[in-house]
Amino acid sequence: MLPLITLEEHYVSSASKDLPGNAFANFPAALTEKLECLDEKRIRDMDSGNVSLQVISHGPLDAPSSVCAKANDELALAISKNPRRLAGFAMLPMGEPVAAAAELARCVNHHGFVGTLIDNHLEGQFYDDERFWPVFDQAQELDVPVYIHPTFATDDMLQHYKGNYGDDVATMLSAFGWGWHVDTGLHILRLYASGLFDRFPKLKIIIGHMGELLPFQLARIFPQSARWGKHERSLKEVWESNIWVTTSGMFSLASLACLLETTSIDHVLYSVDYPFSTNERGKEFIVEIQKSGLIKDGELEMFAFKNAEKLLHVKAGHV
Repeated sequence: MLPLITLEEHYVSSASKDLPGNAFANFPAALTEKLECLDEKRIRDMDSGNVSLQVISHGPLDAPSSVCAKANDELALAISKNPRRLAGFAMLPMGEPVAAAAELARCVNHHGFVGTLIDNHLEGQFYDDERFWPVFDQAQELDVPVYIHPTFATDDMLQHYKGNYGDDVATMLSAFGWGWHVDTGLHILRLYASGLFDRFPKLKIIIGHMGELLPFQLARIFPQSARWGKHERSLKEVWESNIWVTTSGMFSLASLACLLETTSIDHVLYSVDYPFSTNERGKEFIVEIQKSGLIKDGELEMFAFKNAEKLLHVKAGHV
């Protein structure tokens, strides 16, 4: 079977355990154990799904710079013990943008991290605000991608999802049931409208979950975006040049077909969303894709590992 590189794969650092707002404290014990594990148990789980290289990032959490640094150092130590199997995305203190940019540079230059994964918003504030742009400036200078990942709704945001049903349903609707994905898709549109990609034309952004609902809507969005102010490039050009999409947590041929209709194969990457999805399910999906003929031959290699190798400057081995 093809070697596989996965990019949206999570852990939780011991440095973040006692932070207020740490939702992971309420997760089932078996899931928490996998999130906290960075040793051979994780490698065995990777082997079960034929994952050659796993790019690890911290789960959603707003943390100060001191905690981010400790978490990144913890991840770097784990990677140093399995450098052919593990790589890292930096955890950044987005509430301190200048410090976040410095931490990204430290992680890339000192630890060899391959980019950063950041939460989709900071207490409801998106990153079209220019105070956050030092992070994007640093990412472009370092030539590493910024992965924008869904995060939990604030109390104010959660009100939008409450209705004639229990609060537990509202929470799920605000998260993996809908809100995570539509809010992350909205964020990409806000970044474009703000002129971020004019300021940083070589910036590389990754989003997961088959494009966070955007591929289904792009045919409608592209012509409308021409009225979002003056930009050096169209949204379509930015989508084609600056945005990469992973399949994390989505194992649907129909969703993949839609993504491939709107996005060049060289910007589409395999991922799992471990441990919230299993590497075994991801491996099954690769087999389903092969049987369907949706992605074939050399393009299947691009999807499975070569696109990630090129984007992240890494190398996939054989499991």
